[in-house]
Amino acid sequence: MLNDIKNDAQTRMGKSIDALKHDLTRLRTGRASTALVEHIKVPYYGSDMPLNQVASVSLSDARSIQITPFEKSMVGPIEKAIMASDVGITPTTAGTVIRLNMPPLTEERRKELAKHVAHEGENAKIAIRNIRRDAMQKVKDLLKDKQITEDEERRADDEIQKLTDRFVKEVDAVVKAKEEELMAI
Repeated sequence: MLNDIKNDAQTRMGKSIDALKHDLTRLRTGRASTALVEHIKVPYYGSDMPLNQVASVSLSDARSIQITPFEKSMVGPIEKAIMASDVGITPTTAGTVIRLNMPPLTEERRKELAKHVAHEGENAKIAIRNIRRDAMQKVKDLLKDKQITEDEERRADDEIQKLTDRFVKEVDAVVKAKEEELMAI
């Protein structure tokens, strides 16, 4: 029973880390990444489709993304979708190939993004602490129902706290790596 609680907490904390990593991949650093345009939806025959299902998305070099539509008629809608998105980059079209050139980030923008990364990291830590609180509450409920002893409760609380500490360190490592990537010129 206690193992189930610990395993559930560990799984949920792991998902918090994964969510943080996913959110941070969408942040625009100085380098190009196909993750920047993955969330863009393009109108395609009456329904909105993800960009990677209507076009080939690749990196042509470290600072530019190349988008090649599967159909010529999709060049215009893809350009409009990119302009309407929150990417903040103007597409350049050469025939059927659309390029997104990443401008270098200004120092001010880098610091702003670093603050955003730190904020996202703090939100992930809060989520992990909430998971810890839930797990410890479940353990207390088991003690109240006399299903475990006080020693077992104390041991479980210590293990849950160690788990929490490990995941908080992992959040710090992810945030530090992203901030270093942002500050690298």
